[in-house]
Formats: sequence, C-alpha cells, structure tokens
Amino acid sequence: MNEIEKFNAEVQQNIDGLMNDVDVQALSRIWVREIARHKYAYNFTWMGRPIIQVPQDMVAMQELIWQIKPDLIIETGIAHGGSLIFSASMLAQLDLCEAIETGKTLDPKISQRKVLGIDIDIRAHNREAIEAHPMASRIQMIQGSSIAPEIIEQVHAIAANYSRVLVCLDSNHTHDHVLAELEAYAPLTSKDSYCVVFDTLIEDMPADMFPDRPWGPGNNPKTAVWEYLKTHTEFEIDKSIQHKLLITVAPDGYLNRVS
Repeated sequence: MNEIEKFNAEVQQNIDGLMNDVDVQALSRIWVREIARHKYAYNFTWMGRPIIQVPQDMVAMQELIWQIKPDLIIETGIAHGGSLIFSASMLAQLDLCEAIETGKTLDPKISQRKVLGIDIDIRAHNREAIEAHPMASRIQMIQGSSIAPEIIEQVHAIAANYSRVLVCLDSNHTHDHVLAELEAYAPLTSKDSYCVVFDTLIEDMPADMFPDRPWGPGNNPKTAVWEYLKTHTEFEIDKSIQHKLLITVAPDGYLNRVS
C-alpha cells in the first residue's frame, strides 16, 4: 500500500467512525434542525449569486463533479441561479484542466460541457443576472414545470447529445412531484454518476417547521427517494457522503447509479 492508498484508507476509517458515532450523528441532526430555523442555507453565494445550499453539500458536489467529469449537469429548480453558476464554474475548471493536459486552446464559448436548468418561474431579475454572468455561456435555462410532458421531452432531447450526465433535483419538494422528477430524469443519469435529490432532510425536521408549505414529514423528497428505489435497483444511496458531511440537506439523497 503506497502513501496515497494509506491516506485514503485512513479517510475511510474516519468516515466509518463518524457513521458509528451515535452522539455525533445525534448532535448533527440537532444542529441541522436549529440552523434551518434561521434559514442558514440562504446565507451563501457562489461567484456573486445566492446559492441556497449549505457549504458542506457544495463541497460534496465539487467532489462528485471532479470524480464524474460530466459533460451535462441537469438541475431542476433555479431560484437565484447560484447553483447553476456553481455547476458551470466546476465544468469550466474541468475544461481548463483538460486544456492544460492536452495543450489545446481553451475557448469557453465552444465548450461542449453545459448546465441545463429548469424552473416553473424564472423571475426576470434572476434571469437577467444569470444571463449577465461570466458563466452564462455554459448555461441553458428552460421555463416550465419540470414534470410537464413537453418539458421532459425537451430535456431528454438535449441530454441525448451528451454521454456523461449528472442530475440534481431541487424544485417542488412534495413527494409526488419529486417522485415524478425521479421517474423523468433519474434515467438520464450516466452509470457511475449521481442523481442528487436535495432537501430530503425535511423528513427529519419537526412538522411545524413548514407551516406555509405543502411538504413536511411523510411528504417530501426523502419519501419519494425511498419509493423510487423500491423499483429501481440501478441506483443505490451513497451513505458515505452524508456520513462524512454530517451537515447536509440531502441525507439519503446522493443516489449513485451502479448499473
């Protein structure tokens, strides 16, 4: 075993230790519950745009994008556009690294790597800010319900031009909507890539935390994931991610396509 292998083995031991530490797991759930009351995830930006994610999940997504090296990232839910900008910037780094390795000239305007965002309501001020951003050339946006047949058809047609696809679901958080998104978009996930379902933590939060929302415990992305996986053995929950993060909005939401 070389030094890199030794380090990786130590990291895995660390993650296993976190997984088996009942007190740490309990404290993490309490911490997530309490910071959610303060809209903690709203406090961060990526390259100037609000991203509405916790930093730990941002790091996890960076690791996955580097590992998978996708040429298309599909995201449902746009909001302020920070997640689109984040994904586009990660793809830009992949292009830069490949240009350095191959000696080819980097031209971001003709890069094949793209981010495709879908939202039922892309507000004008957000669209304007996204389209004015330096990462805009890597981003395509579609306005419409992510589960409408014509939108699904359009996304599938675009995805057909790409070979390595990563999917992120983060729009309407009700069970039925997320399950419909999983049925529509999870199959586009490439083998060994991921379909990441955000805000599964709703299942673990107090019911009174969502008084003005149609979702809550028993009706949320995590219950949709559990239902979907009953009939889709090509996906497995990668629990090692949530174990090492401890703080995440996506427990049971990192779905690895294994076949």
